[in-house]
Amino acid sequence: MNPVRNRTRTDTGGHLGNTAHASAISNGMKIVIATPLYPPEIGGPATYAKLLIEGLPAKGIEIELVKFSEVRHLPKIIRHYAYYRRVLKAARHADVVLALDPVSVGLPAMCAAKKARKPFVVKIVGDYAWEQGVQRFGVMQNLDVFVKTKQKNFFVRVLQKVQALVVSAAKYVIVPSPYLKDIILEWGIPEEKIRIIYNGIGLPPDVETQPKKEGEFLVVSAGREVPWKGFDAIRRVVEKHKHESWSVHIASGLPRAEALGWMKTADVFVLNSSYEGFPHALIEAMTLGTPVVATDAKFHRALLEHGKTGILIPIGDDSALERALLEIRNNPDAASERALAAQKRMDDFSLPRMLESTAYFLKQIV
Repeated sequence: MNPVRNRTRTDTGGHLGNTAHASAISNGMKIVIATPLYPPEIGGPATYAKLLIEGLPAKGIEIELVKFSEVRHLPKIIRHYAYYRRVLKAARHADVVLALDPVSVGLPAMCAAKKARKPFVVKIVGDYAWEQGVQRFGVMQNLDVFVKTKQKNFFVRVLQKVQALVVSAAKYVIVPSPYLKDIILEWGIPEEKIRIIYNGIGLPPDVETQPKKEGEFLVVSAGREVPWKGFDAIRRVVEKHKHESWSVHIASGLPRAEALGWMKTADVFVLNSSYEGFPHALIEAMTLGTPVVATDAKFHRALLEHGKTGILIPIGDDSALERALLEIRNNPDAASERALAAQKRMDDFSLPRMLESTAYFLKQIV
């Protein structure tokens, strides 16, 4: 199967600052996107890649997509070599190579870009070594402690070295939040290489709600079933109030349209996580006008103002979560006012703004 290509080209009139940039627009710029996921697969890189495919051609940028799913069936090592060959073939006719993770596609894409002598850019949406360490290797530290502590597990250390190698080799690193910029700085990456571009949230024009019983108080959360999401705590709290018609739905592994429908239907959306590289689901819920509760962490504090646009609770505090849900249940008008205020603050995360910022950034590289 050949990599997906989008050959639509449209000139755009941005302020690029020099002759090379103007040439990139008039002649058409081409980038290779190396992505670990793509719809119908679910995940942040899948959504992000699709948004770029659909939006960047109108900004004068042609895209060739190389999907890791096309080689995932192969044995380990072989699949990464096969993927490297695919990216290399695409990179020879491109201006920039953009990888959407630092390991599975980042390492082969880095090697391909170097071989093709093309600028290499990597997007970081989390600490891959920490995530794998928590899920597979018994890491118990939160991310802020993890990045400052020498790890004992050999495999975790290897993953740390790989992601640091890939990011160090990149001309630039894109992150979607100031919090992740701080994490990348802890890897020893120079600040001048890091660019913050907020992810854009593009919602369908008509999100269909899900069925809901009369009098039901519906609590919804969304995301992968991973330990740091705190889903079990949400289930525990809701179970205590089951006799009061409380119910919970965790939108995990669902098509995006269905997950959005649950968020819109909810009386409250809860993001009870101890870690988020970029809280897509929270921003989606706020954009939909759903009252929200989130943990009081750096990556949420930048979005929510406690008591004005939502409710912030301490990480790992079931009692605080219960009090927040009771507040929304007992005072729905106040919750709706906070939700409306939150909705008005979501312009920074609009899809047009993200596409404009991304296109402008990429054209500066040529």
